[in-house]
Amino acid sequence: MTEFFLQNIWWIPCYPFLGALLSIPWSPGIIRKTGPRPAGYINILMTLMAFVHGLIALSGMWGQPGYEMVIPWLQVADLDFSIPLEISVTTIGATLVITGLNCLAQIYAVGYLEMDWGWARFYSLMALFEAGLAALVLCNSLFFSYIVLEILTLGTYLLVGFWFNQSLVVTGARDAFLTKRVGDLFLLMGVVSLYPLAGSWNFSELATWAETATVNPTVATLLGLALLAGPLGKCAQFPLHLWLDEAMEGPLPSTILRNAVVVCCGAWVLIKVFPVISLSPVAVSVAVFIGLATAVGASAIAIAQIDVKRAVSYSVSSYMGITFIAVATGQTQAALLLLLTYSMAMALLVMTSGGIILNNITQDLTQYGGLWSRRPISGICFIVGIMALVAVPPFGGFWTMLELTQNLWISQPAIAITLLVINALTAFSLTREFGLIFAGPPKQMTIRSPEGLWALVLPMTVLMGFCLHIPLLLKAWGVLPSWEGINLTVATLLIASSAIGIGLATWIYVFNGIEKPVKLWSKSVQDFFAYDFYTAKLYRLTIISAVAFISKIIDWIDRFIVDGFVNLVGLATVFSGQSLKYNVSGQTQFYALTIVIGITLLLSLLSLGLF
Repeated sequence: MTEFFLQNIWWIPCYPFLGALLSIPWSPGIIRKTGPRPAGYINILMTLMAFVHGLIALSGMWGQPGYEMVIPWLQVADLDFSIPLEISVTTIGATLVITGLNCLAQIYAVGYLEMDWGWARFYSLMALFEAGLAALVLCNSLFFSYIVLEILTLGTYLLVGFWFNQSLVVTGARDAFLTKRVGDLFLLMGVVSLYPLAGSWNFSELATWAETATVNPTVATLLGLALLAGPLGKCAQFPLHLWLDEAMEGPLPSTILRNAVVVCCGAWVLIKVFPVISLSPVAVSVAVFIGLATAVGASAIAIAQIDVKRAVSYSVSSYMGITFIAVATGQTQAALLLLLTYSMAMALLVMTSGGIILNNITQDLTQYGGLWSRRPISGICFIVGIMALVAVPPFGGFWTMLELTQNLWISQPAIAITLLVINALTAFSLTREFGLIFAGPPKQMTIRSPEGLWALVLPMTVLMGFCLHIPLLLKAWGVLPSWEGINLTVATLLIASSAIGIGLATWIYVFNGIEKPVKLWSKSVQDFFAYDFYTAKLYRLTIISAVAFISKIIDWIDRFIVDGFVNLVGLATVFSGQSLKYNVSGQTQFYALTIVIGITLLLSLLSLGLF
């Protein structure tokens, strides 16, 4: 039984893709009598089938070594475009995370988009996302992974622009698409350049080749930076991080999948190609620097945000920065565990925030308050999400941060200390959000705010239960360190950093230790954090201004030089035609004389040696 599901593991991406196709007849212009809801139910069913398929396959794969499955497709000259799939516990487990979270997000959408008539379009796009992500984690080829990443970029554009009649939605979709395209363009350069050097796009073969490869340092650096650019854009890392904030304009159920899983796809590709990136010490240093800068900067910016979606989006960038640090320092297992614990906790936080936004209309944190007595389930889910994300024992986030930090404590203590600071800032930021939403007296926007529909509450509680059980799963998988393997100094510092962040935010925002709104000693410093280090303005003054200036120059050249030359040729043609018409007499002997004169002049010039 399990062997059958393992042999047909490639069906997992096909289930949601089939669901997307089956949603087409329920578009408003085709079937009207039943309404759009059947499209949603069909996609939920197909996603559930994909999850069950992966669960059975995982039980058969457990304890077995991984292997490769090749799907023949196309062979052209020396290029082999067969599709290799990596079948292992890790890849199948990744499909379970993708399909499981998407199933919960789709059930969540039943309540969140209850009155929306775009169900068929929304659920088909969510299915496209799920199919692409499942194909990405199973694929063992950089070439096909790049194709899947392009599909996901298109899916991001379509989902963010779902409510396309709103100007902010259109702007967010456009900026998300164009920003990702910057990283994708450089990644394409790396993909094309890598094949002549390694002779393969297979991840396993690339890792083997990188162990003994001797590449020119300049070539290795350029190649490493190009391969790094793609994950940089997908994971919303500095300087390509602004798209994630603007992408929050899309429907929140899609945000669950995007913030929890889609951003992780860039980190997954980074893990796969890092053996090639590590050929260049410069590229490795750049990856570490980008991860540190983004993690520290984003966690600090999140504290200054009053929009709940913006605050959450910067926490996403911060944890993806930590993943960059883990990969760049060679801790692949810690990076994979971090992706698991992060995706669950972040999905729970986004679900909880979405239910609150839906009932209270506003996204402004300063207009919230007093929701603990009205929405206890949401409050408990938010607390569990915080605990599961930051380093609070015995939750999963603590064990992953512990493994990462204690490995760096000896080799690179400065980075380890920075991780402690990032953990404290994140704990403060998330606790601040909890205090502003649930603590204090009710306000005008929160007087009437009951728990949402069952479709909103059920996925939250199921996911909360899974977050609580992650430590047990880690123990069953044998990845938790033994007591002898725990560095007590690092563990104590991690717990202390979380306690400082949570305790300080609790004193300020739960027990009202400081008058609200909280103001720093300098408004310019406060604005510096609130406006994202003025990154958007910096873009306008540099890149956007440069592109606009170059565009004006090209427009001038096109208008006056290119068009001028074309117009000159046209005028010359018209003038010569008007002139020659007077020489047209209709007499054959006149035409013959003209030909004879022309040939005579040509022969004369040849005889004089002018040619």
